[in-house]
Amino acid sequence: MASVRHVFFVSDRTGITAESMGSALLNQFDGIEFRQITCPFVDTVQKAEDVVAQINHVAETGHVRPLIFASIVDENIRRIVKVASGLHLSFYDAFIGELEKELHAEANHSVGRTHGIQDTERYDARMEAINFSLSHDDGVSDKDLQKADVILMGVSRSGKTPTCLYLALQYGIFAANYPLTPEDLDSTDLPRMLKPFRHKIFGLTIESERLHHIRSERRPNSRYASIDNCCQEVNEAESMFRQHNIPFTNTTHKSVEELAAYVIQATKLRRRF
Repeated sequence: MASVRHVFFVSDRTGITAESMGSALLNQFDGIEFRQITCPFVDTVQKAEDVVAQINHVAETGHVRPLIFASIVDENIRRIVKVASGLHLSFYDAFIGELEKELHAEANHSVGRTHGIQDTERYDARMEAINFSLSHDDGVSDKDLQKADVILMGVSRSGKTPTCLYLALQYGIFAANYPLTPEDLDSTDLPRMLKPFRHKIFGLTIESERLHHIRSERRPNSRYASIDNCCQEVNEAESMFRQHNIPFTNTTHKSVEELAAYVIQATKLRRRF
């Protein structure tokens, strides 16, 4: 049975930074079950004391002390959280001091600069990209498709929509997607609405067994989800990609973050932020 450790991500804002950096470190350890608790918006003395009480309770009732990943700007709040009964790892304590020395400048210690709306131009660009991806999901419209930075094409349930939304949310990229239907796959030609934008198309494929599993959860015992149909669609889609020299990648073992990074690299897309 795997050992269990409680992990607290404590932040004065959303907790995304603490979660991302902490999870990246914890992923290096196999055989341990991490029970993760995120405590966002810990920006007052009272909230900090409440979090410390919660951590101390877990420490008292458990057999091992919790791990605490903290991303807190205010030094007074950080000092309170540090007294909690656990291994305290502060990203600001670890890096800010060294950066101040190297840059010969003092940090401004402003809260919310990473995930707050400090740069309205960047925020507006992000929202515009997300709205574009939502409006051009599953090939519902070719209106303004010329504005797309990339058009992801692949069979149904191959990972197009989440990748498009991640590209929009994280990088401000205008990403559209088009699902290859059986009618599209019966033809050797590209779908009509995509022909003018062939240079923007990037293909997504997936292992047939994985596709069968995903589709079976959505529509069990259907022709759509059958392993034979999945194999046929995947083979025909990859054949189309090769025939028209469309670059493509297999999504089976890639996370949405990895897929987005791969698409950007392969297509030489320029991030808007």
